[in-house]
Amino acid sequence: MAYRDAPFQMRGSTFTLMVLKVGDPRNPNFFPVLAGKIAQAPNFFRNAPVVLDLDDLPAGAPFDFAQFTGLLRNLGLICIGLQGGTRELQDAALAAGLAVVPPARGGASEPIRPLADSGRSAAQGALGGGAPAAAAQPQQPPQPQPAPAPAPSRGSLIVTEPIRSGRQIYAEGGDLIVIGAVSPGAELVADGSIHVYGALRGRALAGVGGDRSARIFCHSLEAELVSIAGLYRVSEDMDKSLRRRQVQIYLDNGFLHIDPVAV
Repeated sequence: MAYRDAPFQMRGSTFTLMVLKVGDPRNPNFFPVLAGKIAQAPNFFRNAPVVLDLDDLPAGAPFDFAQFTGLLRNLGLICIGLQGGTRELQDAALAAGLAVVPPARGGASEPIRPLADSGRSAAQGALGGGAPAAAAQPQQPPQPQPAPAPAPSRGSLIVTEPIRSGRQIYAEGGDLIVIGAVSPGAELVADGSIHVYGALRGRALAGVGGDRSARIFCHSLEAELVSIAGLYRVSEDMDKSLRRRQVQIYLDNGFLHIDPVAV
């Protein structure tokens, strides 16, 4: 069968997903506070896919995935998977039809937990592939593993044309520099910093690999969303006095700051 006649294509891709870190789902204020947060930017949260992070949930605490995801759906959030959590929680999530999502690249040093009874890693589990089970291999004494080398920087990605709505530009391993404007609905993603020498009207996510020193610089702040290392702010949360100003966006003591740039 020719490739063009195949009934489907399976390809890898990169998506920006929201992570909801759950500390105590039994807190009576949990969903009212979440609903208030969503009400601040309803267009941004409407039908948004979300991944649950249950690493802070006490061991053995009960968790009803069907009920919890149903309540999220009532707020317009679509739960698609689980990140972290205990093996029991991962099994319960799979039984509820959710995916087990590997840790983000920022947490790459954390080992991927094997799925219960599968003998496969979480990353392999989704596709059903992978090497034969370890039990079939000759037993070898454990050997000390060298420390992984840091990922090589790929330098800066420079885009000299305007970024139109619907486009996503990803600078892997480096900075992203855009010489022009970014339209609403466009998305800039970089492991390093993002520089926009024009109006930033779409979304900009810097430090997506966990680099908390990354920054966003833009000539005119009109963004729908800005994010550094996963901490984000939507347009409704931004100080209106900063709109259409030349700004820099950075993290300091765990908070996202947006400051005008004096020239």
